[in-house]
Amino acid sequence: MTGLSLLQNRNFFGLLTANTVLGSAMPILIILGGLAGLMLAPNTALATLPASVQTLAGLVCAAPISLLMGRLGRKLGFFLGGALAILGAVLGAYALMAASFVLLCLAHFMLGIALASYQYFRFAAAEVVEAAWQPVAISLMLTSGLVAAFLGPQVFIAAKDAYAGIPLLGAYLAIAALSVAGVVPLVFVRIPKTSSPLEKGTSSRHLAWSALRRPEVRGAILAGALAQGVMVFLMVPTPIAMIGCGFDEAIAGDVIRWHVVAMFAPSFFTGFLIKRFGAIRIVLLGFAMLIASACIAASGIASQHFYLSLILLGTGWNFGFIGATSMLAACVTIPEKPAVQGLNDTLIALSSTVFAFLAGAIIAVYSWPILAGIGLAIVLLGLAGLLVTGRIQRRAGAN
Repeated sequence: MTGLSLLQNRNFFGLLTANTVLGSAMPILIILGGLAGLMLAPNTALATLPASVQTLAGLVCAAPISLLMGRLGRKLGFFLGGALAILGAVLGAYALMAASFVLLCLAHFMLGIALASYQYFRFAAAEVVEAAWQPVAISLMLTSGLVAAFLGPQVFIAAKDAYAGIPLLGAYLAIAALSVAGVVPLVFVRIPKTSSPLEKGTSSRHLAWSALRRPEVRGAILAGALAQGVMVFLMVPTPIAMIGCGFDEAIAGDVIRWHVVAMFAPSFFTGFLIKRFGAIRIVLLGFAMLIASACIAASGIASQHFYLSLILLGTGWNFGFIGATSMLAACVTIPEKPAVQGLNDTLIALSSTVFAFLAGAIIAVYSWPILAGIGLAIVLLGLAGLLVTGRIQRRAGAN
């Protein structure tokens, strides 16, 4: 990036390369979680348990990982995540060989911790560049998701049958290989220490609660959690809804493919928009797109409704999530970062889990337009909360 020193560019692109390669495991695991579970589960009702355990690991470990990085450094935290991904993938392969469902669940728990550690690449990107370039660095870091969305499934297709006697074993070993390759660029990266020793009598919990008293911190966390939650709420039941409306799996898959593209492709310019117009305006634009997405989804069940709604949903998530991350990076102090960023990612994971569960329960009973209408109400309530938080922030600044 122009305007940055050679060292800053080297650090940023080293992080970007590592995140792209390591993150390619995520779409593979989305596929593997259910298929491997179905192979080994004692009954089909438990087939999604490995994927659920993986999600739980991210929820439980997000805050501890952030605190660990604050104490020992981001780089060591990413190395630990890569090591757990390698061990988890090898254990997953062994679980298939041993036909052990318990070991498979343990493997996915380890892989879930690894994925949780990778979420902090976006904060690390902001820490290796100058303040003015932080939104751009965060935005470009998320472009790795676009590469992963295409690379991961291709790796899965190429590797899944590498061992003819044991289906899917090759896919787990491919994750291990990706993880080994992904940690190599980190060797050449220098990430500045982002925390300082806590004052006597001050705990991480105290710092987090102290930061939450500031409206700008609450607003950033609320915006990120809502953008993530609403995206999951409308995305997860889309294939089920489309098949229920008479579409086949190929069309449903194509809608999800374009949704994923819309999630990550805008990252090439979102950071520059934030740099030009400010994070708050971009967050509000993202929420306007989420509102439009829900309205279009509620208005009909033709293919164009699904395509346009999910594309707007992905773009709205991108603006809302990157904008919220930029807001949070700018409004917390160095000592607060480990505790506040850990709390932020825990709440984002919790939001994903809760909204995914609600979406599944609602679509099982009601129609897609009703679910979309509920999604619209959630967005509007969240937007109202953001506007109130912003008003409090402006009032505090005036005083």
